[in-house]
Amino acid sequence: MVHKGTKKTRQQNVIIVKTLEGPVLQVLEESSNSLVCLEGGFKGNATLTLALVWQLMRRYTLKVLSDLGEGEKVNDDIIIKWVNETLKSANKRTSISSFKDKSISMSLPVLDLLDAIAPNAIRQEMIKREDLSEEDKLNNAKYAISVARKIGARIYALPDDLVEVKSKMVMTVFACLMGKGLNRIK
Repeated sequence: MVHKGTKKTRQQNVIIVKTLEGPVLQVLEESSNSLVCLEGGFKGNATLTLALVWQLMRRYTLKVLSDLGEGEKVNDDIIIKWVNETLKSANKRTSISSFKDKSISMSLPVLDLLDAIAPNAIRQEMIKREDLSEEDKLNNAKYAISVARKIGARIYALPDDLVEVKSKMVMTVFACLMGKGLNRIK
């Protein structure tokens, strides 16, 4: 519930917003997140802006996961199983054991998954697979994120998130790719 323009209302699960309009306001109205922002809004406050953006990304990821499970909760194990089965059925050699798997730092599982769900989207000559430097890992990650977005996956993780194997952000990448892959099948 959003009370626009209210100054001193303070209730549980109430979002007080004076400076936001349009699509952001609509998402906040539909969410169950709590956010309080009085008068000056987010202008110039990086912490509040990042908090809002993270809540929106989190909400989107939860929606993707809910849609994947057709209303039931989808957990890490289900996503990992789908990733590995999809890679195996496409005759890929990569796999992941968790969202903390160090092989993710090279982005090869992501790139192979992209190739499995969107054949011909990946140009193999753009990928470095052996003797990777940190720069090569970053270039693979940039390419993976770019191709994922190009095929319509709403990826908001950064290439650094893959290289550094930030498990929460890695999970969002695979969840969004799972959503894209399953929508292709349906």
